[in-house]
Amino acid sequence: MPISCAAKLEVIAVPGIPVLRAMDDLPAIVLRAIGRAGIDLLDGDVVVVASKAVSRAEGRFVDLSTVKPSARARELARQTGKDDRLVEVILGESLGVSRASRDVLIVRHNKGFVCANAGVDLSNAEPEGVRGKGPWALLLPRDPDASAESMRGALAAATGARIGVIVSDSFGRPFRLGSVGTAVGVAGVPALWDMRGEADLFERKLEHTVTALADQIAAAADLVAGQGAERRAVVVVRGVSFDVGVHRVGELLRPADEDLYA
Repeated sequence: MPISCAAKLEVIAVPGIPVLRAMDDLPAIVLRAIGRAGIDLLDGDVVVVASKAVSRAEGRFVDLSTVKPSARARELARQTGKDDRLVEVILGESLGVSRASRDVLIVRHNKGFVCANAGVDLSNAEPEGVRGKGPWALLLPRDPDASAESMRGALAAATGARIGVIVSDSFGRPFRLGSVGTAVGVAGVPALWDMRGEADLFERKLEHTVTALADQIAAAADLVAGQGAERRAVVVVRGVSFDVGVHRVGELLRPADEDLYA
């Protein structure tokens, strides 16, 4: 089945996802919420899960009061004005620093993508029922592709639907203001849609058209998921057709030697 997109997409937020705690069974929670909402997963649906929900369930919390910053972290903290303990956590999640200036620290995450602060977040980061001085930080999932595949397998087994799953986060871009939903973990659904060789309206063959399908789906879901207190951590995107296969977020990553912004 070639990849295609319907003329109309449905983007459906799944209600009833609670604030997650470490060791929560996220696939089971999502299945119950989908059932309560009367949503029947269909072949071709893509379930987009906010990385923060996955990270909370995986216990990716860090109490910054326990972090001892290195000399490198203190140096970068002076450049950026960031908490040196936070910078130390960011460095621990990074392969290298791309850019550092006031209020900005862009790094190459240890999973290969380039983003601000290695995806380490301070908002909605406090754990439920855990004692600590804080402030708290929340890391990205340890292996977002594996997290996506675990979710996909559980949902597919329970519903029989051939679906994809995307773990999403909000990334900025070097050439635009504002953040946009971005795939950091992919399972089942192709990350890229290669349209090279297909014909345009005038039968001219496309030569360079490769669409970041997983990112586009994540961005659509981000519109309804929200960024604050909405509690819409899971969104179903319906209207994309694809063959379910083995896919990884690495398909989206530009090689470092070709990345002009890294």
